[in-house]
Amino acid sequence: MKNIKILGTGCPKCKQTEAIVRQTLQECGVEADVQKVEDIQQIMQYNILSTPAVVVNEVVKFKGRVPTASEVKTLLNL
Repeated sequence: MKNIKILGTGCPKCKQTEAIVRQTLQECGVEADVQKVEDIQQIMQYNILSTPAVVVNEVVKFKGRVPTASEVKTLLNL
């Protein structure tokens, strides 16, 4: 099972990213542990300068923009 973290302080783009990731997983029937990380101290540990960001198994895959559903599918090999 993949561990996915959505990094962001709660802005609209961060919420949109979380929704896209969750919807894509549901549509593909894939189970994953999805966590929303809003604590700035935890976000800073990933050395990103802009949010939203998507972290899969502790590797930053997207940062500073909202990924598309097709990008999420490609990222997760769906």
